[in-house]
Amino acid sequence: MNFVEVTDSSGRLVEMEWLRRAEPVHRQLRDRLPDDYVARLTAIFAAGARMTLAVEWREVRGLALWRIIENTYEGRRFYIDDLVSDAPRRSQGVGSALVAALEATATALDCDVVALDSGTQRSRAHAFYFRAGFSIPSFSFRKALK
Repeated sequence: MNFVEVTDSSGRLVEMEWLRRAEPVHRQLRDRLPDDYVARLTAIFAAGARMTLAVEWREVRGLALWRIIENTYEGRRFYIDDLVSDAPRRSQGVGSALVAALEATATALDCDVVALDSGTQRSRAHAFYFRAGFSIPSFSFRKALK
């Protein structure tokens, strides 16, 4: 498994071809992404997000959209917005390899914690996160404004 960084450290898109290849896998998790995927992701990158792809044989097998957040209760937080393995490749080590690569990146960036949110309906994903050493330290509350 190889890993491709789609953005540089400033959020500039440096791998347009790989971003386009990632779209079908990303939509497996986020099916409501707008039609103009590249424009939407470019705006998200400009706001601080980064993307790492798990690649095998020039095919995207998984991806993570992540960012660094500084806060008062965790310190330097490596937050994973999106983490998805290509459906036909699930339970074949892609997710584990991607999480290990993300943890190495978080360590290199001097982060104190790796965090993510996961929808309550995603029980298979939750089992994976528990096996990967994640815990549930708190509730996540939201109030829709739109």
